[in-house]
Amino acid sequence: MSEINPVRNTEKTGRGNEISNGVNTPFPRLKLTVTGVFGECYHGYKIGDEIILEDFTHAPKHFCLGLVHALFPVIYALSFGAKFGFRDNQRSLLITCPDGGKLEFKAEILDKNGIVENLSRDPSHKFNPKKMVIEVVQSKGKCTFGYKVGDKWETTGLKCIPGFCGAAFHTAFPALFALNFGANFFFMDSPNSIDTVTCPDGGNIIFKITRVE
Repeated sequence: MSEINPVRNTEKTGRGNEISNGVNTPFPRLKLTVTGVFGECYHGYKIGDEIILEDFTHAPKHFCLGLVHALFPVIYALSFGAKFGFRDNQRSLLITCPDGGKLEFKAEILDKNGIVENLSRDPSHKFNPKKMVIEVVQSKGKCTFGYKVGDKWETTGLKCIPGFCGAAFHTAFPALFALNFGANFFFMDSPNSIDTVTCPDGGNIIFKITRVE
């Protein structure tokens, strides 16, 4: 088993904060473990490899960006407390490489001591997709779809919204995924919502996504 991780150089900022590799973050570290290899990966990952992320926004040098695309909603959700009740460890999830399923990874959260968080499977778990509301809360430019402040859409779980802007849904998906599995955003007045989901086309539209409790 090998660990793929940059050296953790630590320095004092003079303000009482410690920065590891330039990362000053309130979010937990994560561990990815290669659990399956089903094809040739030109990154050379092999079963047992462990990849440490400083947090959900900081990956090691040369980390596969194809994997990031599939991985991000999962590590984002885990970082805000999501639980997957069907897993032996509810605080973990398997992710498949989007390039032909060549690799499978297990994503886990590390506590402050670097130990994997573990929460046993919920024997009473049943799939219960949550009701979600997406609302336009800011508009500062022209939207091709004509979205304006106050527009709302409802969906259940991870279902796509018919006719909804694909770029906007792509941006919103990590929040939808996280909220559907119980994440809470501690910095929000209502932790069951997040209001910073921003259109990638010039930031013209900003959405709020709410899990209806």
